[in-house]
Amino acid sequence: MKEYVIDAKDMDAKELNRTIKKQAPLYDRLVIENPESGHNICAGLSEDIDIQINGSAGYFVGTMVNGARIHISGNAGWFAGDNMTEGELIIEGTAGDGAGQGIYGGTVIVKGSTGSRTGEIMKGGTVIIGGNSGYMTGLLMMGGRLIILGDVTDDVGESIMRGTIYVLGDVKSLGKNAVMEKTTVRDQDELREILGKYGFDLEDVEYANFKKIVNAQ
Repeated sequence: MKEYVIDAKDMDAKELNRTIKKQAPLYDRLVIENPESGHNICAGLSEDIDIQINGSAGYFVGTMVNGARIHISGNAGWFAGDNMTEGELIIEGTAGDGAGQGIYGGTVIVKGSTGSRTGEIMKGGTVIIGGNSGYMTGLLMMGGRLIILGDVTDDVGESIMRGTIYVLGDVKSLGKNAVMEKTTVRDQDELREILGKYGFDLEDVEYANFKKIVNAQ
């Protein structure tokens, strides 16, 4: 595997992204050191490549990514994975508001908790949150699958149109147009497959305890 290391210390967002896009076609893997919570890292990247970010990223990390697989060892700011069309974004820590906002495809995983409006206006793909999520999770959701392993606060699924929200923990309240249903065996099998793929180790009984939130129709 051909690997290239980028030291992002003292680079601004434009310089860092120019360097990423220049080197991405030439290597299998890029490692970004000293990201210093910079914003817009990997914005618009369309290469089929692995990206390792050693540290934390700021706002809009992985925005409009199409195909890259990004792994962040720290935390991320607002709107991680915004409008992703294909690819993978794994955040080992926490993320701010709007994680997975507007994604069309791909997978966004936050191992810790997120802020508000997780999965807002998402059209497809999968968003997985290992911890808790804030208010209006799944706001205006139009498709895809949103999985929360912790608790969710107010107005879950506010104005949801399509798609499915699964919550293992407590739901404080549902938003307009949202209803809660029991999961089916098929739902549970799908959850077991996707969560197992990303290393979430749940007991068998827990899959039956997920709450399923959809449009009230």
